[in-house]
Amino acid sequence: MSHRKRSATNVPEPSLDEAIIGRHLVIQRSRLAGFRHHEAPAVLPVLRAGSPLTLSAERDNPYDGDAVAIHWQGHMLGYLPRDENLVVARLLARQRRMSARVRRLDPDAEHNQRLQIEILLH
Repeated sequence: MSHRKRSATNVPEPSLDEAIIGRHLVIQRSRLAGFRHHEAPAVLPVLRAGSPLTLSAERDNPYDGDAVAIHWQGHMLGYLPRDENLVVARLLARQRRMSARVRRLDPDAEHNQRLQIEILLH
């Protein structure tokens, strides 16, 4: 039986500087889904990189039982994308301490790329 070492040439290694910020671990970076269907277009001019965001699980959401809504100062901005929300939804259900913030803003990008967020585990 051969015990060859697996090569990870196709998998980029994350930088610890990027993954660990202070005592918090960045667990996800995502775009905001539903940008144009909620209040994100109205508040985009006052948002800044680093603006704190609030995460809330919407287990009764009729479209996705793992939906995670993103809010800023009471304004509903949108959701984590459906194909990227499972881990965060499960952590919220277990009441793990997390925070979210604006990672990047690009008002000239396509709607689904205008606001990018990052989620940190405490």
